[in-house]
Formats: sequence, structure tokens, C-alpha cells
Amino acid sequence: MRNHDFPSYRAEMRYRCLGCGAERGIGELLYTCPVCGEVLLLEDKSFAALKSRGGAYFRELFDARAAGGHPALRGIFRFYELTAPVLEPEDIVYLGEGGTPLIEAAPALRALVGVSFFYKNDGQNPSASFKDRGMACAFSYLRGQIRTQGWDEVLTVCASTGDTSAAAALYAAYVGPPVKSVVLLPHGKVTPQQLSQPLGSGALVLEAPGVFDDCMKVVEFLAAHYRVALLNSKNSWRILGQESYAFETAQALNWNMDKCCVFVPIGNAGNITAVMRGFLKLHDLGVIEGLPRIFGVQSEHADPVYRYYAAPKGRQKFVPVPVRPSAAQAAMIGNPVSFPRVRALAAEYRQRGGENAFTVLRVTEQAIMDCMLLANRHGHIACTQGGECLAGLLAAKEGGLLAPGEFAVLDATAHALKFVDFQNLYFTDAFPADYEIKPKPALVNVPELLMSPEEKEGMGAEGFVREAAGRIAARLGLARIDDSSRPSGSANV
Repeated sequence: MRNHDFPSYRAEMRYRCLGCGAERGIGELLYTCPVCGEVLLLEDKSFAALKSRGGAYFRELFDARAAGGHPALRGIFRFYELTAPVLEPEDIVYLGEGGTPLIEAAPALRALVGVSFFYKNDGQNPSASFKDRGMACAFSYLRGQIRTQGWDEVLTVCASTGDTSAAAALYAAYVGPPVKSVVLLPHGKVTPQQLSQPLGSGALVLEAPGVFDDCMKVVEFLAAHYRVALLNSKNSWRILGQESYAFETAQALNWNMDKCCVFVPIGNAGNITAVMRGFLKLHDLGVIEGLPRIFGVQSEHADPVYRYYAAPKGRQKFVPVPVRPSAAQAAMIGNPVSFPRVRALAAEYRQRGGENAFTVLRVTEQAIMDCMLLANRHGHIACTQGGECLAGLLAAKEGGLLAPGEFAVLDATAHALKFVDFQNLYFTDAFPADYEIKPKPALVNVPELLMSPEEKEGMGAEGFVREAAGRIAARLGLARIDDSSRPSGSANV
């Protein structure tokens, strides 16, 4: 296949229920099984045809596409055969998602942590979060359905703590009519920066009292009783798009996952589902020889998945938990809808990679904020979920869970700028008590006023410059140089 060709391969895709095993065609909008109500996964029933080509074929193909080629095979769709190989090129939506960089930890930070690691900066997606990966796939599927079935109106809905709504509204605005976007947010639980995104994209933004779990129940009811397109992680097309995180990580590491540990915040459990499934697909095809270890991370303020896996075997039972306030807002989910997917895929992952191939860790809110600031103090752009992953890495190291020579890839799911309000709360020691976060003086950074406006009055332009420069020099302990030692061409005041 030439680099610029659009693939001729088309999959035989079906929804498969993780509860009763029932299968359904993809010509309808389904989020749960009509038979038993369990969540679904999309499967390629003709996947064996891909296996026959061998891992080397796909490594060469994906590497060639990364260098350019067909306009519909950019971003997440350069892995077309593994993503949604039922889409036609005219239906694919591309807004620049995917291809986010894998950034090695700054040397000083690496020395502090004592482990080699990278951040994958998914905050560099178009709406500044990893949710764009899933939305690109979900909206491409919707576009195809609109074209082939002649739908004259599609109302997309989602519950969100911020990032999902931003991505859903952005892609809906790009696709345009007949798509209309509605987002439901927990009142007072979304940062102003995140709230501005769906508003700016023109979505209908509705707020409800409570937390994300409450909003999720509402949109689930809507999806079950009305004709709407649900865009939360119950949407199996979104999971397909998010698998690209695993594909890109493997490609960035030259398809060698030896000694690699991938840390992912759990939240609603859609992303960790996608990451595991993506690596399993690569392993199935022989694109990678071994599986990386997966570490899911949860805040102790919302830790149902951790509690499930911490229980002794034979006594594990999933029980939703009431959540407490969390700086990692996307993690503040006590009943993640994709947990059945996690349970099924983690079992398969451990079967192939061993018992230690999948682990869930729990970290404190204090550690989440401290680690976010620590990372960003060393040149990264980690969000609070990125801080959660770094806290997880530290917990794994301290718990003796890392083998010698292992390194980590941490998921920074969104851009740091979405969470400046939490940073300001930390710097000003203004977190409400129920967050259980107190600032560490070494991490606090606030602006210092050189002089008051009243002091500046009457100084004149030259006087102000001299006085301000003098105060800065005093603050920094700068030594004054005389004109004879001044470098040639330097400015004089």
C-alpha cells in the first residue's frame, strides 16, 4: 500500500455486550445492550485478516503515514485499520487531534523522582484535552450515519466536568447542521476556563445541582428514552478514538515497550479502557512484542476501582462510592460507567502480561496538587490529572512496585491552563477544608508589587525606570557595573 492511498480494507464491525455477549449491527446509536443493559465494545469480526499481514507491515505503514500522505489519514486516523475501519474518507473529521508529543522529564525532575519518565501532553489537542481523540471518531461515525441514513437532526448530549463538554461542543460546531450540541454540567464544579469552551463553541450549556455522577444519570436517561447521540465514554466510538493514545505511545518508543510502565488517571474509566485495548490490539498484530505495564491512578476522594482491586480475590465486588471534592475534577467520579470494560480488559491484560501487568493505585489530593506544581516547575504543562499520574509514579516507586530499569509514561490529559484556579487556590492557601490540601511554601509563587501607584506618581518616566530597576536589582542581589566594564553595545539608562 502506498503512503498516499486510502485503505481498501473495511471491517465487519459489531457492538458486543460485555454482559450477555449479544451482538448488534453498527447502523444504530447504541450505548448499552438492549437485552441486559450492560456496556458495549466495538469489535472487528474480520480482525484475523489483519493479523495475516504481520507486525512489520503495520509498523512500516504507520511510520509512513506519520510522515504525511492522505489528508484523511492524519491524527488518530493514521491508525485507520485499528480505529474505525468502516469510515469513508469524506466522513472523517480532523481538527488536529492526536500526534501529541512525548516529552522526557526535565533532568532535575527526573533526579528528584528517581525514575526515568515521560509526559504525553494530551493537553496539546485542539480543545486542550485527550477527549478530542474520542470525539474525532464519534463525530466521524455520526457524519457517516447522517450521510447514509439522511438524518435531518442529530442532538448530541453529554455530562461533563469540563473536558468532555469542551470537545463535544467544538466538534459539533465544526460539523455543523444537522448536529446540535447540548452539555450538562454540575453547577459550580467546572472551572471558568473549561466552562468558557462550550459557551464559546455555541453549545446549549445546562447546569444541574450535584456532581458528575448525577449529571451522568440524567443523560443516560435521555439516551435511553429519547433520540439523542450520547457522547460520554459509554459511546463505544469514543473508546475507539482514544485507543490512539496507546498507538502513538508505542510508535514514539519505536514500537519497543520493554520495561515501559504507563500511568493513566481512571476518572470515568473510558481512557484506561482505551489504552489497555489499544496495546492489546498492537500485541495481537505483532506490532509490539510485549505489553507495557498499566497503572491506573485514583484520588482517595473517588476511589471505587482502587477498592475493587484492593479486595482479596474471590471477594471483589464493585460498589460505587460517594465522592468528595477533588482538584483532579475528571477523577471525581464515584461510579465510572466504563468499569465493566476495565474489569474485562484488565483480566485479559493480566492473562497475557502476568498479574503485575495491571495495577490500580490510590493517591492523596495533597499529592495531586504538589505533583502538578512540581512538574510545571520543571517545564511541563501538566493538569491536575497529570499531577495525579506523577503522584501515582511516586507511590509505585515508594511501594517497591517498579523493577530496576523500568521507565514510565505519564498521561497529562489536559492543559495546565484549564486548572489555573486550583493553582491560585494553592498559592493563596484558599482551598476549602474538604479538599484536604495545604500549600507547601517551596511550591507557592505569587506576584510581588514593586511599588504602589501612589509611589510612582511624580517620579516622571526616567525616575520611574531608575527606581524600578534599582528595586529589581536589590530584590535579585545584582551587582552594579560601571561604564568601563559595560559590554560594547549595552544600553544606558
